[in-house]
Amino acid sequence: MNRVQRKRDERVRRIVAAAAEVFGERGYDAANLEDVAERLDVTKGSLYYYFAGKDELATAAIETLGTDWTERLEGLPADGSPGRRLRTLVREHVAIAVREYPAALRLFLVPDSWPDTLRARIHDLRRRHDQVFRQVVREGVAAGEFAIVDEDATLQAMHAAMSQAPLWCSHLDGPAQDRAMDDLADTLMKLVSPPR
Repeated sequence: MNRVQRKRDERVRRIVAAAAEVFGERGYDAANLEDVAERLDVTKGSLYYYFAGKDELATAAIETLGTDWTERLEGLPADGSPGRRLRTLVREHVAIAVREYPAALRLFLVPDSWPDTLRARIHDLRRRHDQVFRQVVREGVAAGEFAIVDEDATLQAMHAAMSQAPLWCSHLDGPAQDRAMDDLADTLMKLVSPPR
């Protein structure tokens, strides 16, 4: 890849990241290209060089964020016990949410306010993301390592808590933030722990 292409890709990445934040903070209907341009300190016209309009930019934000996040979780080592793997997944998910996408996470939490085509894509990305966790939970239950009341309820509770991680941890720095994220991961592992 040449230098020009690298610079273009970096600009697109920055635009998409800012758009994900804006759409996450304001929702689809309330967000607009002016908000994204202002966040980047560029003109609205410069966004049109890369994206035809709001729908295209929103689609790019959803696709980029959803795909990147899930691929990173899928790429974690698949060795070790289900408990170790699930804790690693939870901790990595929380770290990504807190450090990289604190506002953008909301893109996936309230998809009902989005246009039909984008809502359907959000649901597809959420299912793929959920499957990463669901597979490990099922393996843990089958191995007798996990005890859960209900698979769906367990995963919904886990995802709901992980989605709040930026509110709980983003204001902390360094070791305090790491401890808070570890504490959250350890607490969420209690959802699958057998009774003592």
